[in-house]
Amino acid sequence: MAKDYVSRSKPAKRSAKKTKAAPKAKRFPLGLALVVVAAVSGFAFLLYNIQGSAPEPAPLPSMSAERPVKPADNPALPEPPEERRYVKELEEKSVEVEVAEQSSEPSRPYQMQCASFRSRDRAEESKALIAFAGLESDIKHTGGSNGSWYRVVLGPYPSKRDAERDRHVLQRANINGCQIWHWNWD
Repeated sequence: MAKDYVSRSKPAKRSAKKTKAAPKAKRFPLGLALVVVAAVSGFAFLLYNIQGSAPEPAPLPSMSAERPVKPADNPALPEPPEERRYVKELEEKSVEVEVAEQSSEPSRPYQMQCASFRSRDRAEESKALIAFAGLESDIKHTGGSNGSWYRVVLGPYPSKRDAERDRHVLQRANINGCQIWHWNWD
């Protein structure tokens, strides 16, 4: 038979009159006291035994017994070097550097290709993602023996360093895989 805890009766209240039991007397910890006494007496015995066993300090040499050695007394020592003024020497010094001349021919510009798709719609999506990163890109159509491709390119850049700077902007926007090449004039 299952017990019904909800309908059971409440236990009877205890009477308000309670008798207090006398507090237990705390016993003196005899074992702990013996351990403390043994530790203190062992420490005192150790101190008594090592008393006076320290070595005598070495006597300090007296200064009046020996005279100090001067550099002039010992002929084997070289003369001290002459004092130099390095700051003055550095101010008067000059350095010559050879710089290679740069060619007068202008370098070819660079372009960065970030994607290549078969459909123009996907290329437009990639161009929009690049625009959200704050850069402007173009879609170039290329046709050949392997079909029609839509390339998403940025540039032209006058130097590779400028193209690298924009590639890092795209990488921070989670657009990876962009390649930097010399500009094709197609």
